[in-house]
Amino acid sequence: MYLLYFALWIIFNGAVTREICLFGIVIAAAVFWFTCKFMDYSIQKEIRIMKRIPKLLRYVCVLVMEIVKANFAVIHMILSEKEEIEPVLVRFRSDMKTPVGRAFLANAITLTPGTITVTLEGSEYLVHCLDEEYASGMDASVFVELLGELEQN
Repeated sequence: MYLLYFALWIIFNGAVTREICLFGIVIAAAVFWFTCKFMDYSIQKEIRIMKRIPKLLRYVCVLVMEIVKANFAVIHMILSEKEEIEPVLVRFRSDMKTPVGRAFLANAITLTPGTITVTLEGSEYLVHCLDEEYASGMDASVFVELLGELEQN
């Protein structure tokens, strides 16, 4: 975080001189101290976050891939004349332990075309699916698996 503060200082100044770097070192240290002291931040938390970055990047890549696949499936459903759309509401529970994990799962469902998270109460989700085929396996989706891995660390 200290390096981020220093980099922001340099970027906002728009130049790199000895004076700007010296002031940046001092100011970044002061802001980092303030962050640690008053905002419940620590080096240990930063290390835990850094360890999660590969899994988080994997989650983002899978999310983008699923969004693209769902876009093509919805386009096919809309343009196909033979297929009749049968919307359905699905209720399921997840094993997410943290509110952040549950919110990430709800957002992933909503970001994927053809599905919308209607409500999230505790660990119970109510999801509107554009068609019945989207409803199958909602509680054991790839998002649940990846977010479960992220929560464990």
